[in-house]
Amino acid sequence: MPNHTLLDTIKTTLQKSKVEKLAAIASEDTFSVKDLIDLSFYHDEQIGFRAAWILENVYTAHQQRFLPYVFYFLEKFPQQSNLSALRHYVKILAFMTKKNATMEIKKTLAGYDTDHLVGVVFTWLIDEKIPVAIKSHCLNILANLNTKHNWIREELLQTMDFLIDKESIAFFAKVKQIRKQLAVCS
Repeated sequence: MPNHTLLDTIKTTLQKSKVEKLAAIASEDTFSVKDLIDLSFYHDEQIGFRAAWILENVYTAHQQRFLPYVFYFLEKFPQQSNLSALRHYVKILAFMTKKNATMEIKKTLAGYDTDHLVGVVFTWLIDEKIPVAIKSHCLNILANLNTKHNWIREELLQTMDFLIDKESIAFFAKVKQIRKQLAVCS
């Protein structure tokens, strides 16, 4: 599937089943994960969102296909400004930083300088324009990266204390979960 065909395909509204099909096609060398990452920055935000949604599905269902592009994804991650696409980006990074991530992902992140990512994620966490669903994944990312950057714990606890009254009930529930995770890590 040439890239223009992928673009044509995601110009229209997608159902979850179509996203899963496109993720499966991406895992069979018809278009690359790099194409999806690039399309997630497309000037039409709906197309960017759809590309990011497919990208998340490639990561979760066809990770071997995603692995060659992990560094490209990490390099592009801080540049994502489409909030609909960003939700999928932070979800992917939250999966990547989880304790049960695959050994390949763990090795990649262990050798990657994540300082810049941590700074960007903290910035999104305190940005009033960032939706709570994105902030929820940001909390996961930061709590997960606490094992690599031990200074995150105190900073994250203070930031959550600051944000707790400014955000929704859903955010409050996530904060409780993250506090438990950080207590186990300390």
